[in-house]
Amino acid sequence: MIGVVDYGMGNLHSVEKALQRLQASAIRLSNPSQAEDCQALLLPGVGAFDPAMQKLNSSGWSPALKDWAAAQRPLLGICLGLQLLFDSSAEGEEPGLGLMPGRVEPLPEQTQERCPHMGWAPLTPTHPSPLLTAGEQPWMYFVHSFAAVATDPATVTATAPYGSQAVVAAVGRGSLQATQFHPEKSGLCGLALLQRWLNSVH
Repeated sequence: MIGVVDYGMGNLHSVEKALQRLQASAIRLSNPSQAEDCQALLLPGVGAFDPAMQKLNSSGWSPALKDWAAAQRPLLGICLGLQLLFDSSAEGEEPGLGLMPGRVEPLPEQTQERCPHMGWAPLTPTHPSPLLTAGEQPWMYFVHSFAAVATDPATVTATAPYGSQAVVAAVGRGSLQATQFHPEKSGLCGLALLQRWLNSVH
């Protein structure tokens, strides 16, 4: 059973629909106490950093997610769900979950690029990841104005081009994995990535 964390800041419907297409059993979790019977958790997110962290803190999800990760149980963050894993964000003042070392910063200024970055971009794998196939450069769908800057380069599993620069597209360390892009909105490539994650947690 996959637990989809419902803290009021995620596009849960599209995530759940993607999991259904893959015939994965999923349940929406509004309370951390419901997570115990789950094999893995998925942390989606759409919106701003501070309101999201405030909701995670007030609902009890922050300590629950830290305990879950400390026990090396599988956790996948998506979009804002990736950013929340880091120590802090230039978008706000609230501390992040601190599960990934680094800080979330605004996308670098690019004269030829719009911000927010919205659309398709190819991934370049940088370190081995259960989410990615070595040698492939799948195109994924992005919607974001901020990107993680990881303190430990080894945690960056993929980058994507933004103008003339490469920004973090995915991070991972053991059972903790996250994507800046939306696999649930990335067609067959996104479904294949989610299937690889599901395979890795069973």
